[in-house]
Amino acid sequence: MAYMSQEKKAELLPAIKALLKRYGMVGSVSVHHHSTLVVKLAAGALDLIGNYNAVMAQRQHENPPPYLVKDHMDVNPYWVREHFTGRELEFIVALLEAMDTGNHDRSEPQTDYFDVGWYRTIKVGAWDKPYQLFTQTPETARAEIGGTVGT
Repeated sequence: MAYMSQEKKAELLPAIKALLKRYGMVGSVSVHHHSTLVVKLAAGALDLIGNYNAVMAQRQHENPPPYLVKDHMDVNPYWVREHFTGRELEFIVALLEAMDTGNHDRSEPQTDYFDVGWYRTIKVGAWDKPYQLFTQTPETARAEIGGTVGT
């Protein structure tokens, strides 16, 4: 049964914060329903939404065509290599690895048996607070969004 405690989150937090700082991202880390580690990205130097839309625009021939996003999105952790490219892909993969440290997945979907240590979710922006892309350094943009870098 999936379980994420505040203690386990505290163990993973330094590596996640360091990663956010290295890529110039502003975000927060929380636990949802004692089963999911959630990273909410509020702003950053990486154009995650623009990169996602550019990749999806190349797949317009598919039926149905992929959904393009405007100002917020949830990252599908199982399709990151198909949804992102470049530095954005590098960041998302590194973030998922940092979130998965100590996790396990012994699931067997054919027998409807799912066994994971915890689930992980990456949210880019929110419905009421869009993701903000900034071009200056994160430290100078801090006042612009009212947050702290790497938290």
